[in-house]
Amino acid sequence: MTKCIAFQGELGAYSHQACREACPDFDVLPCATFEDAIEAVRSGQADLAMLPVENSTYGRVSDIHHMLPESGLHIVGEAFVRVRITLLAVKGTKLEEVKTATSHPMLLGQCRSFLTEHGIKRITGADTAGSARVIAERNKPSDAALASELAGEIYGLDVLAKDIEDEGTNTTRFLIMAREPDLSRRGEGKMMTTFVFRVRNIPAALYKAMGGFATNSVNMTKLESYMVGGQFTATQFYADIEGHPEDENVKLAMEELNYFTDHIRVLGVYPSDRPRG
Repeated sequence: MTKCIAFQGELGAYSHQACREACPDFDVLPCATFEDAIEAVRSGQADLAMLPVENSTYGRVSDIHHMLPESGLHIVGEAFVRVRITLLAVKGTKLEEVKTATSHPMLLGQCRSFLTEHGIKRITGADTAGSARVIAERNKPSDAALASELAGEIYGLDVLAKDIEDEGTNTTRFLIMAREPDLSRRGEGKMMTTFVFRVRNIPAALYKAMGGFATNSVNMTKLESYMVGGQFTATQFYADIEGHPEDENVKLAMEELNYFTDHIRVLGVYPSDRPRG
């Protein structure tokens, strides 16, 4: 029986591309919201969910940071997708015929130079793949969309130009979520551990909590804070570290962290998807 992976967005979205690259043998389930994708896994409708957590240009996806701890799901993998932007139009269109480009505001902002050079007006759309679908339905050579090449393939559009983004390094990191945790060591590279914690209300608690990672040579690749429960006094921290919870240095660092916190929850243990310096 073929397994299924859920994602937020329409077919052809960059999240769909992440699913195709990371889980090529899985069927995909497009969902209207992140909550719907999470619920699809919780209910058994899907085996996994692919959720964007951060982008190299625009930073964290704040909704996800708030949802993950209470989702009941566990991180079992990660995937990095280079956001390669293509200009898509109906079959037979020439670049000089295009007058407008529709897409999500983020993609429009990333292609200012190309669009300005070619005198193409920017039109805000709901999302990238949805914009491609609308352009295909409209069937006007003057109207184009900015989306993934995958979206062009799905909606039968021609690629008039590719890799037109101003920054050639724009990358989105996705987390792969499952109902059950997988704490086994797997893959040939480093293991990653993600957790959330709240420090105790004592002076320099965060500084002291972080000391254990430094003294035990544990590389922390991400540390972010955000408010919980609508209170300025309730700050939760989200962290990624290199290593497995059974590694001796990670054990020692987590023991020290535990001393200065009143809440720790491991969200997942998974193989790193890329080299980390």
